[in-house]
Amino acid sequence: MPLDHETIVAFAKSWGLFYLIAMSVGIMVYALWPSNRTRFDRAKTSILDKDDKPWS
Repeated sequence: MPLDHETIVAFAKSWGLFYLIAMSVGIMVYALWPSNRTRFDRAKTSILDKDDKPWS
């Protein structure tokens, strides 16, 4: 198999797709994992802390 530009492009197109799908699935599993719920709930409400008020 010659290692020319067309071969590298074909490899990147085929395996790059599988790589991106695997990364997306991994991120979704991490984000929806039950033990991470409290971390994400805390991050969701952290911008609404009592200390964050406009200057008066």
